[in-house]
Amino acid sequence: MSETEPESRGTSRSGLIAVLVMLGIMWGIEVIDLILPWDFEQYGISSRDVSGLVGVPLAPFLHVDFGHLLANTLPFLVLGLLVAWRAGRYFWQIFATIVIVGGLGVWLLGPSLTVTVGASGVVFGFLAYLLVAGVLTRHWLDVLLAIAVFLLYGSLLVGALPWGVSAGVSWLGHLCGALAGGLAAFWFARRATGDRVRTAIE
Repeated sequence: MSETEPESRGTSRSGLIAVLVMLGIMWGIEVIDLILPWDFEQYGISSRDVSGLVGVPLAPFLHVDFGHLLANTLPFLVLGLLVAWRAGRYFWQIFATIVIVGGLGVWLLGPSLTVTVGASGVVFGFLAYLLVAGVLTRHWLDVLLAIAVFLLYGSLLVGALPWGVSAGVSWLGHLCGALAGGLAAFWFARRATGDRVRTAIE
């Protein structure tokens, strides 16, 4: 057994806990929004408005209603746990890349006078990360995960196209999140898999 194995397990476990905590925050905010006369959605990403930049880190935790949140909950949980498991200590860098790069894309390119909220951009980012990681690392487990998530959630990718969503849904947010997730895979996937391979053979 390698001395680095407990550390690897610990970093993966912390990522798994982080996904659950973030999901709990989303639900907590929505409950508070229901109880208090306060519109948290106003703190989402307001395109090309300097004050709207505050929404870049906040938007994934804000939702229009419980239906919106419920639609994002299961894919965020499943894909987030898979990314946390495979990425280990790189999970937070991957998450931050998706949130910041994807959010700035929405802020720069989104329609004027619109506010974008919701975790779906992160969901698309997680999905893209897992798919691209399978191609880049060619590790058998990453490849199997890429195939599995494509079969389970590949149909979501249609939502990154203008004609693939219903009115009021931000296809641009989905697209920017997916592109950010792919970028995160190029930056971190090989390093994350390399850590695990070294841990296994040392």
